[in-house]
Amino acid sequence: MKRWFEDIAVGEVRELPGRTVTREEIVAFAREFDPQPFHVDEEAARRSAFGGLVASGWHTAAICQRLVVDGFANTLASLGSPGVDELRWIRPVRPGDTLVLRVECVETRPSRSKPDRGIVRLRYELRNQEDDIVMTMIGMALVRRRPPTGEGSLELGERTP
Repeated sequence: MKRWFEDIAVGEVRELPGRTVTREEIVAFAREFDPQPFHVDEEAARRSAFGGLVASGWHTAAICQRLVVDGFANTLASLGSPGVDELRWIRPVRPGDTLVLRVECVETRPSRSKPDRGIVRLRYELRNQEDDIVMTMIGMALVRRRPPTGEGSLELGERTP
């Protein structure tokens, strides 16, 4: 059962299960999307300011998004997202780090232009196994409002005739 906009409360917090990052996925992601030496070459990474191989910040954000979808967004009557207001990479993510996500609802408001939905602002805090914050983000979700009683419920993607 999906949760509607009205089911989400400011202050609600979800802790989402972790994911361990491997050297292989760090390098594969970086080769494809962010091929800087400290992401793809262990020797160059050792000589860098990081002192070793680190994940691309974009890879970290992609892992965060996967955790969000698997543990939170898939429970909502989600209509996607209009974007993020903030994204900060606080600490590097290294091979073997296990990342856990905390999601907190910081604001809900009905859409002014589309009464069938609301906007939910969420604060994401991604932490490693040492409980160090590695990334923060404020994201927005568009969430379908509960249909009035008697109108039934459409699955996402369905259209009325």
